[in-house]
Amino acid sequence: MRCAAHPDVETGLTCSKCGRPICPRCMVQAPVGTRCAQCARLSRLPTFVVTPGNFAKGVLAGLGATVVCGIIWNIIRLFIPIMLLNLAVAAGVGYGIGLAISYSVNRKRSTGLKTIASVCVLIAYIIGNQLILPGQFVFGFNLFNTIAIAIGIYLAVSQL
Repeated sequence: MRCAAHPDVETGLTCSKCGRPICPRCMVQAPVGTRCAQCARLSRLPTFVVTPGNFAKGVLAGLGATVVCGIIWNIIRLFIPIMLLNLAVAAGVGYGIGLAISYSVNRKRSTGLKTIASVCVLIAYIIGNQLILPGQFVFGFNLFNTIAIAIGIYLAVSQL
């Protein structure tokens, strides 16, 4: 017998459902025996299937959480100007943004959603740390701010 997908390979295996000859490269182990790829119906887990509608929900939820967290971050930083507290606030902001996006897309997971969360944390950092007064933009990075951004992004991405 020769494999149906690879005619140059001799085999003694057949699909347990349709009886088509299959080689070891083509076979899929199923709970009921070996099957060909067509009978096994390989598909991705629903957790990892993210539609464009889910991306839109994730962007909207992420931007909403970003604005709220950024304003809260700015208020905390203005009233309590301790640099080490910035690390804790960044962790809370990252966790909150990641959780908001995760809930909005029904706990789905995707690299695109992780990218959205990362960008949202960066925007929240800009809102919370770089905007001192309305209309005044101060740009500057230091080690604590870089670590704070990294912590926030890590916690946001870990939710997705």
